[in-house]
Amino acid sequence: MTEFVKTYVEDSVLHIVMDRADKKNAITQAMYLAMTEALVGARTDDSVRVVMIGANGDNFSAGNDIADFMQLGQGEGSLTDSDVFRFLKALADLDKPLVAAVRGRAVGVGLTMLLHCDMVVVAKDAQLSAPFINLALVPEAASTLLLPRVLGHARAFELFALGEPIDGAQACDWGLANRAVHASVVDTVAVELALRLAERAPNAIRQTKGLMRDAGAMWELMLREGEIFSAQMRSPEAVEAFTAFMQKRKPSF
Repeated sequence: MTEFVKTYVEDSVLHIVMDRADKKNAITQAMYLAMTEALVGARTDDSVRVVMIGANGDNFSAGNDIADFMQLGQGEGSLTDSDVFRFLKALADLDKPLVAAVRGRAVGVGLTMLLHCDMVVVAKDAQLSAPFINLALVPEAASTLLLPRVLGHARAFELFALGEPIDGAQACDWGLANRAVHASVVDTVAVELALRLAERAPNAIRQTKGLMRDAGAMWELMLREGEIFSAQMRSPEAVEAFTAFMQKRKPSF
């Protein structure tokens, strides 16, 4: 378990807390592995009825740690064999309710993981974005299916293609979240919802979630996205995009 992910169970709720605030909770491979282990363990732990994912500090997550991710992309093989995709599969496979508490920035996977949550509480001033194309990549986490399903094609395509953020209030209006509240009470409201879910009949709520989501189909799409993502990661477009990002300049495609 990495020092940058904290987990604990309280009142039948497993809390998974990203704890790398000084880096805006940018996610490393070690963090993905720790969160995956927590999600997989929750499935067979009868003391856990609900899982809640959140973060310490002012930001939910700035997405992948760029240096860590660039190193991963330079390796051999497909990204679908990485801890990133093991985490995504664990999200898809989780059969217990998943609640998220989001403040500040939720970028890339910080946004797409919310599509696998059953209830989401966001700060009104949170900033959610999916700037994959800005880095010459493609979306992941089955978000090419899930985001248009929630927002419709036009809004989802705009979020992907332009990579510009929407705030928490807009995200809630568009159906990406259940509650948009002041940043100071995000965790409180999310915990309250998680506790209410934990009081429900556990098998009934798991079966209901299973009927609403096709985990197998989502994983198949994640694999398709992942193969394209891997190819793009090694493309001249992506090399230019990441170089420009590191040099803090506009890429030239």
